[in-house]
Amino acid sequence: MAEQLTKLESSVYHYLLDFTAENTYQPSIRDIGKQFKIKSTKTVSDLLQSLAKKGYIERDPARSRGVNLLGFGAALRTQPIPFYGRIHAGEPALLPEHRHGFITIDRRFVPSDEVFFLKVKGDSMVGRCINDGDYVMVNPKQDPRDQDIVAARLGEDATVKTYTRRGGSVVLEAANPADRDIAVQPGMDFGLLGVICGVFRPGFDAQSSTAMQS
Repeated sequence: MAEQLTKLESSVYHYLLDFTAENTYQPSIRDIGKQFKIKSTKTVSDLLQSLAKKGYIERDPARSRGVNLLGFGAALRTQPIPFYGRIHAGEPALLPEHRHGFITIDRRFVPSDEVFFLKVKGDSMVGRCINDGDYVMVNPKQDPRDQDIVAARLGEDATVKTYTRRGGSVVLEAANPADRDIAVQPGMDFGLLGVICGVFRPGFDAQSSTAMQS
């Protein structure tokens, strides 16, 4: 999962998105320093380097405005959300090389900067209105509660199921009588990726080379 941004890093990242959308060019290091009352250009440069390390931007150190906003779509108050096509066994479960691109959405619908999208394959969650081909937004910052819909990792496979606890054990429940529940056993290579916080359903057959199993 993406490394969590500090409050200042998140503010700088959103400023980069909005400034670029409004002006069609990126703010300079001095622009950023002025906006956040940071006198040291090195401090600003370190903030940008941290954003790059955490996977939100790419930098060209030879240019004062050399920042590439990954997935940026140039619309005000929007944010690119990474879309992953594969899950890596173990931690971290999400790797940059498995990122297939970005889906840009209105920032009002983004509960945290760490959210990401996965694509559902299969109909095991139709009873909870999640269909084959849907894109689910996953919030890794939210702790699951009983009956929340979650994305979970089983080895290198990902699944979307209803999270519940039975007798102290975690059970991933399907929402389709034709599919089985998954009881998490001790020693299983299992990890919770996050709680589903949104569902995007294209009105057409969007092409995708890889999908996740529901």
